[in-house]
Amino acid sequence: MSFGYQVLGFGTVASPAGSFYAATGGTVTTDGDYKVHSFTSSGTFAVTRVADDPANAELDYLIIAGGGGSGYPGSCGGGAGGRLYLENYTGITSTGDISVTVGAGGAGYPDRTSSSLYGDGDSGANSVFNSINAIGGGGGGYRKFVNRSEGLDGGSGGGSGEANITSSGTAGQGNAGGLHSVGYGPGAGGGAGAAGVGGSGGVGLASSITGASVILAGGGAGLSGTAGSGGGGGPDASGTVNTGGGAGGSDSIVTNGGSGIVIIRYKFR
Repeated sequence: MSFGYQVLGFGTVASPAGSFYAATGGTVTTDGDYKVHSFTSSGTFAVTRVADDPANAELDYLIIAGGGGSGYPGSCGGGAGGRLYLENYTGITSTGDISVTVGAGGAGYPDRTSSSLYGDGDSGANSVFNSINAIGGGGGGYRKFVNRSEGLDGGSGGGSGEANITSSGTAGQGNAGGLHSVGYGPGAGGGAGAAGVGGSGGVGLASSITGASVILAGGGAGLSGTAGSGGGGGPDASGTVNTGGGAGGSDSIVTNGGSGIVIIRYKFR
């Protein structure tokens, strides 16, 4: 709906300012008639004006949680942080400050020097916008003789050191981790777009909320596998920051999950 109007002899006058949202917070960019607020760390989305035209009283959001860290030994990849994307969100009806939490990536199991210790990686932290929670990715599991772990549940599940039991992702946010298997070794983390398969991390999902298509929330590789596209770490590599990517498996260095990100988009003119 247009609120432009004609003034004789002066052409078309722009729509009244109150027809659109206005806000501050994060890193602000412009994509055509839209403002995009990207939060790579926690902060405040401060709404200074609410759209009074129902056609413009909507926002889009993308919320990515932190990815999971890797386990040790027989190191399994971390699961991707949970991913929530919604267009035409109408839950903001008044001005004021809205807290934004960007989840940190989970730490890998710390001890890489003692053969007597083993454990899961830490899960990533949740990312939150207006009380909407994306769940942190599950930490990767481990496989040491009879001591084995299926990894931790999360936004997407961590990779498993078991051959027939794996972790779970959160419905609507991610997928299960991969299983340990002969030829693939330790399991990989699940991604937002697919489960981990053996040592191959699950792929993330693309979004053009910023104006350019970017893939986020990929699962971390198992110790000898491949990373999921979307920030998942390969073997001996951490997940990429601000992607929610899971950590890649490693038996030599600590690999951590990638931190999350929160992005908000709305029409401003």
